[in-house]
Amino acid sequence: MRGLSVNRHSDLLPDGAPTRPPVASWEPAYRRYVILSDILVTICVALVVGGLISMGGAALFKDLVLGGLTVIVVIVSLAMNRAWNLVTLGQGAEEYVRVGRGMFAAAVALGLAGLATGVVSARPWVFLVVPSIALVTLLFRYLLRQVLHRHRYHGECLLPVMAAGSIDTVRDLITRTEAASHIGWRVAAVCTVDGTGTSRDDVDGVSVVGRLDEVAAHVRRGGYRIVAITADSYWTPRRLQQLAWKLEGSGAEMVVAPTLMEVAGPRLHVSGVLGMPLLRVSAPVFTGMRRAIKGIFDRIGSFLIILMCLPVMTIATLAIMIDSRGNPFYTQKRVGKGGREFTIIKFRTMVRDADRRKAALSEDNEGAGVLFKMRKDPRITRVGAILRRYSIDELPQLFNVLTGAMSLVGPRPPLPEESARYEPDMRRRLLVKPGLTGLWQVSGRSDLPWEEAVRLDLRYVEDWSLALDAMILWKTFRAVLGGQGAY
Repeated sequence: MRGLSVNRHSDLLPDGAPTRPPVASWEPAYRRYVILSDILVTICVALVVGGLISMGGAALFKDLVLGGLTVIVVIVSLAMNRAWNLVTLGQGAEEYVRVGRGMFAAAVALGLAGLATGVVSARPWVFLVVPSIALVTLLFRYLLRQVLHRHRYHGECLLPVMAAGSIDTVRDLITRTEAASHIGWRVAAVCTVDGTGTSRDDVDGVSVVGRLDEVAAHVRRGGYRIVAITADSYWTPRRLQQLAWKLEGSGAEMVVAPTLMEVAGPRLHVSGVLGMPLLRVSAPVFTGMRRAIKGIFDRIGSFLIILMCLPVMTIATLAIMIDSRGNPFYTQKRVGKGGREFTIIKFRTMVRDADRRKAALSEDNEGAGVLFKMRKDPRITRVGAILRRYSIDELPQLFNVLTGAMSLVGPRPPLPEESARYEPDMRRRLLVKPGLTGLWQVSGRSDLPWEEAVRLDLRYVEDWSLALDAMILWKTFRAVLGGQGAY
């Protein structure tokens, strides 16, 4: 995608005055690719699926009219639902949500038109063609996003960000944006209370260009696309309002990071009370209809996955028995929801006396926190190494999910001795069922530091949603296929 390129630039002239970064030409180019992809997918799927529906039918002209009408309605519906808005393209779930809304609205419009005109042949277009268009459109959106993320990984297609706040919160923002380049942010300059940084004129290598009361002036001169306001006692409601007014017409988007950095998703609600914008934080939900839906999905999903993976599980069982003597399955006590213990089932990947040999290897432990991990653990068998690389050894845990002891998605199930050493905040992981996969797995698996693994598990407990589960399951397949962080 040749249009997705952006020149790197220096953020400061020798005299310290910020330069104006070049126009991010990749944004309109990427938007054109998305629009073109959506239109071509809509036309092609309507032709193919619609052609299969009308094959052998006599009303060819009517089907052509329905096909043309479907294409027009879908495209108009996507436009009306702002599915091509630059703010949402390439990041977050909102892009996919808007596509889904547009497709649903198109299906409803076609259905109502069919009922109003009495055209019965419109039903296949509503229930088959439009859903097919939606699936293929989402797939191509995902593929385009992967191309964009690859550019961002190499330092291209990033939006220059001005961070303004205390040194500690700005440093945290810099760390997060560098670790998550796919978001598309690059902190290019910093403003602090006194205009100084950790080493006089920078914060973690990012230049400090001024004080907090000079943010608007530097943004207008530097052309930063995002102004990220991080926590600092300087920021009063009045000053934030005045800054928003000063930034009007600059082309910069102002975002304010709440002090509750780890709370997000469905728990945050913005509402106006007494003329003031308030950020309401609702309590995490551990019961109710959504949890019931999750339980049903867990059991149905685990049953279907077991059926699909049965040949792989059979081959793995035979391979373990041929490679080394002993039971091909390994059972172990783990701690589940509410601190209740259950027996986890896995394929055996180590020699039979692995637990007894663990103490002798304690000095070589590479795991963080209470975890025991070794990249080259001598107890792992030849077959076990292959099973671990592609997480095939985890498949028997699907039976734990089927019986209700675990969930498809959730925090890592700890050992009793690990759970006994948990601090109070870490024990919040036990408020939900442990999972076969989770945020920890799609974010690095065994490569993650212990503190980061705990933070991700707590974030999942606090911000759980069905959409988050779907995202984690999708990313798990990618992580497993690549063998990322597994040993």
